[in-house]
Amino acid sequence: MEISSRNVVAGTARAPHRAMYKAMGLTDSDLDKPFVGVCHTGNEATPCNIHLPQLALKAKEGVTDAGATPREFSTIAVSDGIAMGHEGMKSSLVSREVIADSIELMVRAHQYDALVGIAGCDKSLPGTMMAMARLDLPSVFVYGGTIMPGMLNGKELTIVDVYEAVGAYDAGNLSLEGLKDIENTACPNSGSCGGMFTANTMASISEAIGLALPGSASPPAEDDRRGKMVYDTGRACVDLLEQNIKPSQILTFEAFENAITMLNAVGGSTNGILHLLALSNEVGIKLTYDDFERVRRKTPHLADMKPGGNYVMNSLDKIGGIPFVLKKLLDKDLIHGNCITATGKTIKENLASMNIPEPEQQIVRPIDNPIHRVGTAVILKGSLAPDGAVIKTAGVEMTKFTGKAQVFDREEYAFDAVAKGEIDEGHVIVIRYEGPKGGPGMREMLATTAALVGQGLGKKVAMVTDGRFSGGTRGFMVGHVAPEAYVGGPIALVKNNDEITIDTETNIIDLHVSEEELQKRRQEWSPPKPNYTKGALAKYASLVGSAAQGAITTPIL
Repeated sequence: MEISSRNVVAGTARAPHRAMYKAMGLTDSDLDKPFVGVCHTGNEATPCNIHLPQLALKAKEGVTDAGATPREFSTIAVSDGIAMGHEGMKSSLVSREVIADSIELMVRAHQYDALVGIAGCDKSLPGTMMAMARLDLPSVFVYGGTIMPGMLNGKELTIVDVYEAVGAYDAGNLSLEGLKDIENTACPNSGSCGGMFTANTMASISEAIGLALPGSASPPAEDDRRGKMVYDTGRACVDLLEQNIKPSQILTFEAFENAITMLNAVGGSTNGILHLLALSNEVGIKLTYDDFERVRRKTPHLADMKPGGNYVMNSLDKIGGIPFVLKKLLDKDLIHGNCITATGKTIKENLASMNIPEPEQQIVRPIDNPIHRVGTAVILKGSLAPDGAVIKTAGVEMTKFTGKAQVFDREEYAFDAVAKGEIDEGHVIVIRYEGPKGGPGMREMLATTAALVGQGLGKKVAMVTDGRFSGGTRGFMVGHVAPEAYVGGPIALVKNNDEITIDTETNIIDLHVSEEELQKRRQEWSPPKPNYTKGALAKYASLVGSAAQGAITTPIL
């Protein structure tokens, strides 16, 4: 095994370095062992992450018991739920890059030999996995766990119910007392948002792609099994170090196909597409929208999960979690069972060694009787999005929508129109200049989409944006439109009352305006001034690329 930490602590020239470690309580025996970084995204910004420092202690115990020396450090994490609906959401996707960069810098600076990564809220999962891929040191990811559902009048609640309740209140369909009751009960403890939103989607993917231990995605944050899973992750990381198994050996093209299969089988968040594109870039795997569509078309949608369905992650955990889904897929040869994983064994070997129950249940459908015959993370292309756009069809009954555009140049304007009852049935709401460069940061639109659903408009309008949607969004909502408005994409040329068609069966998103008229508008169009000219958001805007390539930042060389 490769021991980079010897560059820091071995030899007489490194006496000063050893002195600093000894100031922190390490002994010569500790310094003789491999160093394993234990990174977490713990903070008091969000319930998704507040418990992670305690989980890090369990990971450190596992590393120590396996014969290595753990070194804990933390990085940032943005709460998507709390940043939602205002300027703060512009920082969310940017945080993915900051998380990856900061982990890289810490590991490179201190020459750690391996890495355990513990993450909770949405962008901290892909950010941590991106750093692992970039560093290519033996690494194991582990999720902080889902929150338990809130209970009100016998109904399970998630944070999305609170957002939708705001829309119901604005429409006069819910009392202030009713809104307060939902607010007070929806989020009962620590953990990430409970449905198959982005955090639980990426946790499910972490198992399918092989970077996490089998069975690690579904146990709730406050379940006793979560601590054991994190302890086992610490031990597994040392085992990978001894075997010299690196992320580049795990993150193969076939592993990414497994991840896309899982994304569609569980009806996961469209953000999973963005993050898998970014992760594949870190290991030099050429992944395109065509790959997502190819895999989607042969993957049945099996799991009846919120927001489009009826169940939360805790419910899936009770019937066997992600291994239960993986086994169904493997039995029908829908995943590559020979892919190596963080156990050092293949997916097929992992599943064969597990006692996976076959309970009577309604959550995961049989392969031959799926919720949908094909997957739900759909790629669209057309005159409005020549480079592509995405839509999640889980829980969406319609397959085609044609309507006149109502155009807004930022999310706040659209939300205000929704709150004031100014959105017309049958229209396509267009929210633009919210893309990776234009926002910058490609904001999620949950506050607006949930308000529409709460007002009863969820099945009566469509939305198109160059921004993103939360994993909690439901309805006929198209995001990631590329090229984005800020760089002159066709979405920048849309005017009120232009007709737009979205068709998820033919994968079309078209703007019904003649090329001659579009050319005239193009000549009249000029890019707006940037919203930020200094600081992190300005730096991000100058480096970030298209959503169609994962909204990754590329150095200017």
